[in-house]
Amino acid sequence: MSEPEIFCFVGDGTIPNSPLPLLVYRAALAADARAIEARFAANHWPPAWRDGVFPWHHFHPHAHEALGVASGSARVLFGGPNGTEILLRAGDVAVVPAGVGHCGLEASPDLVIVGAYPAGTSERASSRGDPARHAAHMAAVARVPPPAADPVAGSVGPLCHLWHPT
Repeated sequence: MSEPEIFCFVGDGTIPNSPLPLLVYRAALAADARAIEARFAANHWPPAWRDGVFPWHHFHPHAHEALGVASGSARVLFGGPNGTEILLRAGDVAVVPAGVGHCGLEASPDLVIVGAYPAGTSERASSRGDPARHAAHMAAVARVPPPAADPVAGSVGPLCHLWHPT
């Protein structure tokens, strides 16, 4: 398995983002929803949904999220309005730290993404951001523990050394 692409984002007063990097694994898994769900589950990221990416800026202040592209492609803006556009294709996986903004800009008609959260995640709600709640969102993001395993490569995956303090 190749190393993931790494993207870092800072907060903008509305989207908190995270000191943890966004990880994008290219062609990491079979382009098949059941296969992606099985890998995520085996690595303690139970699959939670199949769909696309919301077409508005949002983030999860209480949860990390894995996005496994089972079919099609999507252009996603990560990091908020001034972030980075990333094209995700079938077989790619994006691991989104709590607080990192994401917005679906464009999707192929056959797009299917498998979404998952680390085992034990109890609150997965998203927020569109609110400057009046920015400090509270930043504090919530800081309290989300790093997951025990990488959704793609398990307990020895890149996430384990990139997201865990040494």
